[in-house]
Amino acid sequence: MDKAKKEGRYSRVYDQLVELLKKSEDTTAQMCTINAVLKNKFDYFFWCGFYCLTPDGRMVVRTYQGPVACMELKKDTGVCWAGVNQRKTILVPDVEKFPNHITCDSRSKSEVVVPVFNANNEVIGVLDVDSIELNSFDEIDALWLEKIIALLKK
Repeated sequence: MDKAKKEGRYSRVYDQLVELLKKSEDTTAQMCTINAVLKNKFDYFFWCGFYCLTPDGRMVVRTYQGPVACMELKKDTGVCWAGVNQRKTILVPDVEKFPNHITCDSRSKSEVVVPVFNANNEVIGVLDVDSIELNSFDEIDALWLEKIIALLKK
């Protein structure tokens, strides 16, 4: 997708989510809605979901759209944990080249992970998006997904 088309689509999706997320204060419901909208509006999104930290320090899948996910991610391993530990969005053009990548589905080839922060600026989880194509995600995806995550009532 060319950059102008991608920007336009994200802008429309963002406006749609602003309205949809007003309908519930429940974070899980909002996460489900974000997953559904993103997965259905972007044809290169193979898998889209949230992994959340538990009080005992584990990272488990909460809500997602796409094929069956890893239910729990090994601590400090893979892209999702990198997003949590570095407290920043991680773009991965080729998952095979990411150290200690966790393969939940061998069809995934590229990935973007966006940390989710609570009101105290603590990371509580991540939005994880996978594609079956290499180099699917860029700075446009990172910027807009960060804006979308900021809409969550946490």
